[in-house]
Amino acid sequence: MTSRTLITLAAMALLAVLPPVFYFTGNAFWLDLATRLVILAIAAVSLNLILGYGGLVSFGHAAYVGLGAYAVGIPAYHWLYGGLEHLGLATTSGLVQIPLAMAVCALFALVTGAICLRTKGVYFIMITMAFAQMVYYAIVSVEEYGGDDGLVIDTRSELPGVSLDDPLQLFGLAYVSLVAAMLIVRMITRSRFGMVLRGAKGNAERVQMMGLNPYAYRLTAYVISGAMAGYAGALLGNFTTFISPEMMDWTRSGELMFMVILGGASTTGGPVLGAAAFIILEEVLSHFTIYWHLPFGLLLIAVVLFTRGGLMGMFGGRK
Repeated sequence: MTSRTLITLAAMALLAVLPPVFYFTGNAFWLDLATRLVILAIAAVSLNLILGYGGLVSFGHAAYVGLGAYAVGIPAYHWLYGGLEHLGLATTSGLVQIPLAMAVCALFALVTGAICLRTKGVYFIMITMAFAQMVYYAIVSVEEYGGDDGLVIDTRSELPGVSLDDPLQLFGLAYVSLVAAMLIVRMITRSRFGMVLRGAKGNAERVQMMGLNPYAYRLTAYVISGAMAGYAGALLGNFTTFISPEMMDWTRSGELMFMVILGGASTTGGPVLGAAAFIILEEVLSHFTIYWHLPFGLLLIAVVLFTRGGLMGMFGGRK
């Protein structure tokens, strides 16, 4: 067992044990913080699939999180105020909302990815950000769903055997989902599909000369990543019970990239470490100054300049 695996297992064990302990000792705030951390870690794990393993620097990943959240909020809104009954979308059923969130995000990733992946480098970064901003302004323009003021989710998703109104059960669902997301990405990247994806990251022309189509592999990974981020968005909507276009702003995409790079791209546990470091530093630094982004940015620069592989590379050694 490698040191990186041990670090990942230790981090996941602490994440499973500490939040419930805090909750039962009267510190419910830390359980809420851990739930947010775990949900954002799922989004970071999904971004790591294309950024870390595929070399695709997407600056629009927050759009999938926002779309996933709205896929929960809009059916709940129509369930309460009417409309969309004929489509069967006026509902609070999580068995409808969560698959809807993943399907919408997968379709959006398929359409935009088919265009974005025909570019590379800085052009890919800019076009992914452009698509995300298009979704942002599209949501802002829909006044029925609150426009830029956002939308309150009055009723959380209803799932059999799980009450998302119970903070402990919501954390449990998010934690199990994070473990599943990590295992799925690990399984994908260690499969033949993953080897082609990683090979295309290093030298796409060589992969093409071997008779394989890197475009198809990248597009498939892009769609999987989008669907996983949509799932994280559905959980985030249920956690916050308030959604707004601000969730899909390009700065949110930058934060997800911070988490992946800070923790260690192309590693199984890196995005989780990055998300944990991001959330904890945000919480601690914001107690000292409202301009916490400045010291946080300096810290990120130091990590990038003086370590290779982020926190996972610092504590787990280089590959």
